[in-house]
Amino acid sequence: MLETQKMVDSNLILPDKIFFTGVPGSRWSGISQEIKKTPGFNTSDLNQYRNYQHSEFSGHCGAYFGTGMEFSCNLSETNLNAPFSSSKGTKLLLSHEWPFYFSDIIDNYPNAWIQLVYRDNLESFNWWKQAGGFNIKYPNYDWFENESVMLERIIEINKLILNFGQKHNLKWCQHHKHADVFITTFKP
Repeated sequence: MLETQKMVDSNLILPDKIFFTGVPGSRWSGISQEIKKTPGFNTSDLNQYRNYQHSEFSGHCGAYFGTGMEFSCNLSETNLNAPFSSSKGTKLLLSHEWPFYFSDIIDNYPNAWIQLVYRDNLESFNWWKQAGGFNIKYPNYDWFENESVMLERIIEINKLILNFGQKHNLKWCQHHKHADVFITTFKP
């Protein structure tokens, strides 16, 4: 829990929304679950349908936004609030595709945070395959088409994540369990 407090400083007032992103296989889903255990987060998007477990690892849970997902990357309040049955607490909004919308997020939600998870392209790709690849039941990975396109998109999205971090001079911290995973947060 100590590392989670570093990822989301408990002394800060949390925003209404945190746009959370990482590539498939970056371990971002497990990290999002750690973050949601921090007081002040809205977990009303959790249900049995939005849950995928694999071996002894946490898998996926909660709403995911993106092409072919239950919720699109439409940045309207209606879409972003749709998975939540409660309005209380910070909404951690998960999408692999947020890097394509960073400018729009900042323009439309100037008080929101953007939290980034980075892990090497091949390590992410291999972990995604080990976790189930295209056989993962939730969320939907159809947008990635096949393994070749998946690797191309992992490379593209990681590049957008790193460029955004560099552009905003963000400081990365190493995850407490996974030495090859790095996290940073853009706070306006």
